[in-house]
Amino acid sequence: MATHVLDDLDARGLIAHSTDPDALRADLSAGPITYYVGFDPTAPSLHIGNLLQLLTARRLQLAGHKPLILVGGSTGLIGDPKEVGERIMNTKETVGEWVDRIREQVSTFVDFGGDNGAIIVNNLDWTRDISIIDFLRDIGKHFPVNRMLARDVVSSRLESGISYAEFSYVLLQSMDYLELNRRYGCTLQTGGSDQWGNITAGVELLRRADAKKVHALATPLITKADGTKFGKTESGTVWLDPTLTSPYAFYQSWIQAEDVKVGEYLRQFTFLSLEEIGALEAAHAERPSARAAQRQLAAELTSLVHGPEETEAAELAAGALFGRGELSELPASTLSAALKEAGVVDLQAADSPTVVDAFVASGLAESKSAARRAIAEGGAYVNNTRITQPDALLEGDLLLHGTWAVLRKGKRSISGVSISK
Repeated sequence: MATHVLDDLDARGLIAHSTDPDALRADLSAGPITYYVGFDPTAPSLHIGNLLQLLTARRLQLAGHKPLILVGGSTGLIGDPKEVGERIMNTKETVGEWVDRIREQVSTFVDFGGDNGAIIVNNLDWTRDISIIDFLRDIGKHFPVNRMLARDVVSSRLESGISYAEFSYVLLQSMDYLELNRRYGCTLQTGGSDQWGNITAGVELLRRADAKKVHALATPLITKADGTKFGKTESGTVWLDPTLTSPYAFYQSWIQAEDVKVGEYLRQFTFLSLEEIGALEAAHAERPSARAAQRQLAAELTSLVHGPEETEAAELAAGALFGRGELSELPASTLSAALKEAGVVDLQAADSPTVVDAFVASGLAESKSAARRAIAEGGAYVNNTRITQPDALLEGDLLLHGTWAVLRKGKRSISGVSISK
């Protein structure tokens, strides 16, 4: 007997809230339903947090249900209120451009064919021509102000100030659910638990406006072991767009997953079976230093988002940087991205930098004498080749793709050098 999709979501730790679990289970069991998840174009790309919502939508589609993927051309013009400070409003042209980019991104995670083929919708289609009078009469009248003021994100901003635009965001998002129910028969909205207030407001609007009972389901926020938000690195947000976060950096964000969290991430972000994940966790517990679970996690997610070729390149780069592969075989784009993550120092060809100069400039050696000592002791490498000539110029065969050199001191300390001409 096939596992019910709710049981699978629950086993994977993907259910934080549900308005009526028993009723939702019954409706999902009775036949295909239509559901939606929305994304606001408040940036030119989606990120890891959004990825969880897309994969949850995919799980529901694989169970036979029909997804609507909403890109918020109107809600993105306002922006969901932040806990601290007013959002910067982007121009209509910028938001329109981001809508197109995000529409293209989300289209890779769901199927558009068959009876339950996905549909991408834009809420600007039903808000663009509505008058303010109609909006207030048809939508605003269903929202008690006292409840809106009691919302955590609003109450926390009352003293510092919140604009009427942001205060009214919940009306716009709730209207999405109403319209999608009327147009497509949508009866389930999914999203992150940080959106639970907005999501349940849509459920309430349908009850008040159309006397309809619909469902809502929220996934938990994904965190690191210390409780901080997952998907942030020292260099910033991990984006799905390869021009903002390179496939190599994306791969590294997963392979660096903490031991105590890797099993959780495997269940939530991959389509591996629970049995396969259990085997990976057992192998990881037996030999955590091998990081087999992290490598599988990184490979699964990088292949899903960027394709298997980029995964292979990232794996080769990760090994080559530390002497387990041939650096010269890496594409220039992959090498550049890998060195950016490792740290790169720029040197000028006109200054005729030597190996010693590069080790000092990169911070791998505190001084020229320390660099010479490391070289003399056999612990200094350029492009994974042990260096014996400290005064050799960084040029010619010592440069990869005519530009880069990979410096390594010992087994683990590495840095990149870029030679500008």
